[in-house]
Amino acid sequence: MQAIRELYKMGRGPSSSHTLAPERACRLFTEVNGVFPYYRVELYGSLSLTGKGHCTDQVIIETLPSECEVVFCLDWDEEFPNGFYLRALDENKNEVMKWTVFSVGGGTIEIKEYPVNFSREIYTENSFDEIREILASEDISISEYVFIHEPGLREYLSDMIDGMCACVQRGLKTEGILPGKLHMYRSAAKLYRESLDISVAERNDLRLMAYAHAAGEENAAGNTCVTAPTLGACGVLAAMMYYCLEDLSVERDRLIDALAVGGLFGNLIKQNATISGAVGGCQAEVGAAVSMAAAAYAFLMNLNISQIEYAAEIGMEHHLGLTCDPVMGYVMIPCIERNAMGVLRAIDAAVLAKYMSRVRGHLVSFDMVVQTMNETGKSLPRELKETSEGGLAKEFEHGF
Repeated sequence: MQAIRELYKMGRGPSSSHTLAPERACRLFTEVNGVFPYYRVELYGSLSLTGKGHCTDQVIIETLPSECEVVFCLDWDEEFPNGFYLRALDENKNEVMKWTVFSVGGGTIEIKEYPVNFSREIYTENSFDEIREILASEDISISEYVFIHEPGLREYLSDMIDGMCACVQRGLKTEGILPGKLHMYRSAAKLYRESLDISVAERNDLRLMAYAHAAGEENAAGNTCVTAPTLGACGVLAAMMYYCLEDLSVERDRLIDALAVGGLFGNLIKQNATISGAVGGCQAEVGAAVSMAAAAYAFLMNLNISQIEYAAEIGMEHHLGLTCDPVMGYVMIPCIERNAMGVLRAIDAAVLAKYMSRVRGHLVSFDMVVQTMNETGKSLPRELKETSEGGLAKEFEHGF
């Protein structure tokens, strides 16, 4: 598996696949090859179908140092369904260099013509069963396992927590209309104010949802957020980290450990299935985020390794088949509300894992449900995988 620091990244919204990945590729292209007089970028897959709503063309034009033409294309013969050709042109607009870039989810890129060092394998184990064996044989905790493999990760994850909390704080202070044709009003600040005058029984849930809305709205506005594992699902773990830090006063070191644990489960999903909505639907984004957050919260509850796995499994299992159908291509409807519901379901998954494990052993393993998610994603029709051609996106068009 790749490094967890490749799973958690700070970047510009609204989509890790559509904005962060193309921005990284364009910056790297310039760093490696220098500046050319002209560029032509051809977008394929969901980058083409929802690129306008996700500002893909805008971020590419702003990142490349010279005049650039961005073309939205349909037919794509490459092995991965989501990507683009980045062509450098001379002063006569003749092609002198080409990169084939795949946006594989969470802002991670792969380049056919130029292997990137952040894609190298860090972890030998590629399943939770394999990791469990290492934990038992070496008598180490799950968080220790992560930090042994990635020296210096603690400081990096501390920065990611800062990024998550800053995102939530900005979102809670900002009101107005989000950019785009939906003319959707921000809700986070008002939701938080509602939480000040309600019963204790509802207060915590509403605050968690307000925090998730805050992060999701910042992402939808194109501001800097943290992929966890994607920008479209950034609100789940951001809300949980902010809530634990600000409302529960959990020590930062404990949160760093929890983020590492959640990241490990996210990495397993990324390795054995996908975290790309264009490949696996929203089960690969919000579903993966809930699974990660459930594992993180179970760790904070001091649950054992079996219970932590159970929490992660529950979080993913109950998002199987979730479609990715952003209305008009914007990461707003139903994406932001899914983040708000997701953080509540993550906590519920951890609590259920704690008490169900006292009643009976769980029969479905985490590895099993990840494999199921992968197969389910392959079975979903293309219209339900971030194309805005089906599901709620299509119904919205009919209704309006």
